[in-house]
Amino acid sequence: MAVKNAFYAQSGGVTAVINASAAGVIEAARKNKLKIGKIYAGRNGIIGALTEDLIDTGKESKTAVRGLCSTPSGAFGSCRYKLKSLDENRREYERLIEVFKAHNIGYFFYNGGGDSADTCLKVSQIAKKLGYPVQAIHVPKTVDNDLPITDCCPGFGSVAKYIAVSTREASFDVASMSKTSTKVFVLEVMGRHAGWIAAAGGLASDKDCEIPIVILFPEITFNKKKFLAKVKKCVNEFGYCSVVVSEGVKDAKGNFLADQGLRDAFGHAQLGGVAPVVANIVKDGLGLKYHWSVADYLQRSARHVASKTDVDQAYALGKAAVEFAVKGHNAVMPTIKRLSNKPYKWKIGMAQLSKVANVEKMMPSNFITKDGFGITDKCRAYLVPLIKGEDYPSYKNGLPKYVRLKNIGVKKKLSNFKI
Repeated sequence: MAVKNAFYAQSGGVTAVINASAAGVIEAARKNKLKIGKIYAGRNGIIGALTEDLIDTGKESKTAVRGLCSTPSGAFGSCRYKLKSLDENRREYERLIEVFKAHNIGYFFYNGGGDSADTCLKVSQIAKKLGYPVQAIHVPKTVDNDLPITDCCPGFGSVAKYIAVSTREASFDVASMSKTSTKVFVLEVMGRHAGWIAAAGGLASDKDCEIPIVILFPEITFNKKKFLAKVKKCVNEFGYCSVVVSEGVKDAKGNFLADQGLRDAFGHAQLGGVAPVVANIVKDGLGLKYHWSVADYLQRSARHVASKTDVDQAYALGKAAVEFAVKGHNAVMPTIKRLSNKPYKWKIGMAQLSKVANVEKMMPSNFITKDGFGITDKCRAYLVPLIKGEDYPSYKNGLPKYVRLKNIGVKKKLSNFKI
């Protein structure tokens, strides 16, 4: 029986370390030549599988693959495309199996968040139903840190580090200008339903560097009166205040403060723009001069300030995915299991995709202070290890050296398919 080939793809919003997971998958697969033949990558995620747009990673040098560990974003292109149920669109699943059969693919590695876990689970189930079993392993990734079971998600640690650093640096700036100019700085961060990224802003203040920071979590209903009172108190005491607001903050009616009525490919509200809303609330309610900023893509692409912990875990989970596959596992996801905080120790675990898909992990209530505007010591103890360590990329002429792969396509064997 011929050795089966592998398919790997990236899905959803990319991160500073998703390529490290790709390197982990590719390097581990190359070391398992007796069980895994060629390693194909899907161009633009699952779309690459549906359209038979495959990339032969075997054409990439060892140096290039290793360089992925220090290169941000998705080297093979990503997508926001969620497979429907078999009943809704059977033809898509039949097409996937046709492509897998045509290219002798028996391993499916899908690198993404909650929706990607759902896709991976569906592929494992439907492949079996259609008579062509495929071992589907989900490689976790999400800056939102909202996947269940795993202690943390690759991508989050680096975003958290970026937000913590940016909040501290911007706060120093505001403090310098607060006597005669800006008194409130508002930083908008990602986080639709879970406030993990916003919580990271709280790390900017510690016992050695106290900074007045107000955090607005999606888990806490926005109360304008209480918020303005908190900001006023900070400004009266320190002369200035920094506000870190999650894009997913909602009002008492359950509406996103930043919802403009737009939807993304998954049907989620297209958020963004809560910073100016909050800044105007400060202006109208307190009459204070403000500045606001939206971290947006900067927070998730900032490989230059990535967390070493995050890079190491992203690679380890990609490697573990391959190891699980060659051992015969299917419909599972490698996880991070925290063993201790001081010193920080972790190991690889395993979760069933049926318990991961479409489940979101919110901030625990004991991670948020009683007033709803800060993080507790327990939260700090959880977050600090995840942002520790530096893993700077190489620099040339003052700029980081990032890898661009050749991404040579595989010859198509099937007819075209429209999605």
